Amino acid sequence: MKNQKYVWNIVLVLAITVIALYFALKDNFNTIVHAILSMNILSLLVVLFWGALFTIVWGFVYVVLGRKYIPKYSIKDGIAVAFVGAFFAGITPSSTGGQFGQVYIMKKQGIKVSDSASILWADFIIYQTTMMIYVTILFILRYAYYRSQSGWFRIIFLGYLINLAVIIVLYTIALFPKVYIRLTGKLAKFMGRFKFIKDPDHIVDSWTIQVTQFTKEAKALSQDKRRIILCTFINLVRLTLLYSLPFAIALALHIQIPMSKLLDVIALSSFVIIANSFIPIPGASGGTEVVFTLLFRGLMGSLTGAVMILWRFSTYHVVVFIGAFIFIIMRSYYDRQAKKEVS
Repeated sequence: MKNQKYVWNIVLVLAITVIALYFALKDNFNTIVHAILSMNILSLLVVLFWGALFTIVWGFVYVVLGRKYIPKYSIKDGIAVAFVGAFFAGITPSSTGGQFGQVYIMKKQGIKVSDSASILWADFIIYQTTMMIYVTILFILRYAYYRSQSGWFRIIFLGYLINLAVIIVLYTIALFPKVYIRLTGKLAKFMGRFKFIKDPDHIVDSWTIQVTQFTKEAKALSQDKRRIILCTFINLVRLTLLYSLPFAIALALHIQIPMSKLLDVIALSSFVIIANSFIPIPGASGGTEVVFTLLFRGLMGSLTGAVMILWRFSTYHVVVFIGAFIFIIMRSYYDRQAKKEVS
């Protein structure tokens, strides 16, 4: 049943992608196709596998965090966890499935489920904090100018506020867990009176366990400054690779864009990612392509569609395909190992 759900999610992604490509290509089809087909083959390969590169960089975060529990945890294992996470996040609504796939792989690698949860919490906290500091700096530097150019930036700003609120809530939960547990209890009982939820006590108990676990992990992480610094640096590299990709694509397509516009490209790319907060469809399909086209049209001109197609394939489709391939290979390997142990 779950596999069938994933299949339908993939079908939905493909359908929405086709529709988004239609709107991207319909006005400049010949120009866009000609530009892509005219690319140097080496440049095309570099662009398409750029997304794989920043996913590989993400894998080093798991290497740093994983070696807390397995001192000889390999780079290969960390990169596999990153790709599997990217695969499941890419085919589930609002990227909700990524962590389940990662826990499965880490368990097979010899990391306990509870330790896997700790690694994923640490990864999430460090990544979200790094990203929001990075994007906040970009907002300060570039937001006012772009807001005056387009009304769409009000939506971007709302996405930024949502992401900022998530970070604030996370840190306040770590600082004041009892307050959140008490508030949840009151809210659950209130909603239980009106039959909005069937078992308020179960929800309160579940939330209490999650908050307690999160607080424990946050406090433990705060004591491990070496790993925090290493993971923060890795995430800065990862985000810079992700945000600068449209600039590399523009150069590969021979779009006349000066080096002085690199910061603008990085800022606009970060705004696209922030806008994805509103798109619950697997892979944020459809909305991502539209937002990218709207924001980059002023810089990329008639070839915006070509840049968007290559950027989207690199950062999403190629990564999901590689992640699926790695997951299938690893699951097959672990299944064979299990059969050998039984026999």
